[in-house]
Amino acid sequence: MKIPFRLPWRGPAERRPVPEGNMPERKAAGGFVSLTADGQARWTGRSYAALAREGFMRNPVGHRCVRLVAEAAACVPWLIYEGDRELAGHPLAGLMRQPNGRMGGPDFFEALYGHLLLSGNAYVEPLAIGGELRELHLLRPDRVSVIEGRDGWPEAYEYRVGGMVRRFAVEAEGMTLLHLKLFHPLDDHLGFPPLAAAQVALDLHNAAATWNKALLDNSARPSGALVYQPKEGGNLSADQYERLKHELDEGYSGPMRAGRPLLLEGGLDWKSMGLSPKDMDFVEARNGAARDIALAFGVPPMLLGIPGDNTYANYLEANRAFYRLTVLPLLSRTAAALTGWLSAGLGEGLRLEPDLDKAAGLAAERSELWTRVGNADFLTDEEKRQAVGY
Repeated sequence: MKIPFRLPWRGPAERRPVPEGNMPERKAAGGFVSLTADGQARWTGRSYAALAREGFMRNPVGHRCVRLVAEAAACVPWLIYEGDRELAGHPLAGLMRQPNGRMGGPDFFEALYGHLLLSGNAYVEPLAIGGELRELHLLRPDRVSVIEGRDGWPEAYEYRVGGMVRRFAVEAEGMTLLHLKLFHPLDDHLGFPPLAAAQVALDLHNAAATWNKALLDNSARPSGALVYQPKEGGNLSADQYERLKHELDEGYSGPMRAGRPLLLEGGLDWKSMGLSPKDMDFVEARNGAARDIALAFGVPPMLLGIPGDNTYANYLEANRAFYRLTVLPLLSRTAAALTGWLSAGLGEGLRLEPDLDKAAGLAAERSELWTRVGNADFLTDEEKRQAVGY
């Protein structure tokens, strides 16, 4: 692993042109020259692939937030209603339990919610045989593009996988592609992913982890600096500079070489450098970034084990707030979209509702509702059943 500092001299052949406005500051004292320059921050892109890779696959906080929201919402089963009557034996109820031959209901909806959280968009393709809806399939958001018509409204959706291209017309006979999206203030056709709002916090969290790993690989501190103090003036030659840099990289960098004594030649002196405990304490900075990521997803930091933000009386209250403020709105949005799409496609006045009695995080609230309704003497049994969703 490369050492986390640059040697304070550069031979004539090593000098590179520096753009105007980014000229480094030079300080010289008795043969010692140090170079300092302002670094340029690098930010993760907002594409689906970039956010999925950096925010879900490489960041534990983002990964857990997406899993927590998607799994909690996907575990709530669906009920089918026609008017006020529940249709337990309707074929659509079986389709919600097993959308296709490869995915069960929880797997399908977990992936759907994951697409929404990482992309802001989710696409559901219906498969009908003989005019009868048989399966539902998800299309990856980064493979779907919106084709605008002359009036600026979506005319079709184009799905690309390798060399294959499929087009779904927005207005067609029968059922067509369903597009679910989150609110985007600057885009009329695509949704805005929650993780993009925490992009700065995401990069800060990942960079802090990378920095800490680099410090551990180099004895948890920048080793120091070699000071060249020639007796008769002059600088190291290009060959001397390269040889010394190679020896430092190969012989004294990395955790297995920590503490190895350094052999110095004439004119070289070693100046130890270290970071103060305040400079090395990235824990609070990482916790602050983690809280911002959790805030973007609507997950109470207490549920993730992040210290310093225990604003709830206990874990149970935080879990209830998570279901009320994050899971239920997501379920309501999905239920409304599926209801309008399926009712129009099937030609039936159906309504999908989440079975909140099966939501583990709402068990206490549902119990309180049942108690209040049961003690209401002014309600008939039929009215009580309707009040609790039956």
